[in-house]
Amino acid sequence: MFSDWFGHFSNYTLIQIAGSVLIIIFYLILKAILQKTILNRSIQQNFDPARSIYVRKLVGFITLILCLVLAGIVWEVSLKGLSVYIASVLTVVGVGLFATWSIVSNITASLILFFFFPLKIGSKVKIVDGANSIEGEVLNLSLFSIKILVADGQHAYYPNNLAIQRYIIHLDGGSAK
Repeated sequence: MFSDWFGHFSNYTLIQIAGSVLIIIFYLILKAILQKTILNRSIQQNFDPARSIYVRKLVGFITLILCLVLAGIVWEVSLKGLSVYIASVLTVVGVGLFATWSIVSNITASLILFFFFPLKIGSKVKIVDGANSIEGEVLNLSLFSIKILVADGQHAYYPNNLAIQRYIIHLDGGSAK
């Protein structure tokens, strides 16, 4: 019975199926390793759990896209058949990219801040930006900005993409960037 079923597949198709299974296994292992690394980093730095969750989701999404591209290579997805679709998507993305460039850079900066800067909720910081310097307590770290409570009780939102470009001083005895 199985020989009849496998008889319908060529050896190449079986290789593609085996490649797909390996990609799925690779995805699951890579996702588990990355999720554990992010969780350990979050615990080590005492980050807010919500911050850890959105970073884990974003990294999981990037991992999924990577594995889908690998699966497309294994199955030899032809770009000729998808050329009109891809051209349309690239046109829309290209036009929209100008409007969303700062959004993408803020999300990327959020990942950099998560892994390489010991900022956490409750930290007292000063972001040195010439005449526009800001000093206060970090209230929230989101995908797009750092919410800071300044001395006069006002809330200031400092974009992540600018925060990674500025000198950050920890006023509560922490280290400086």
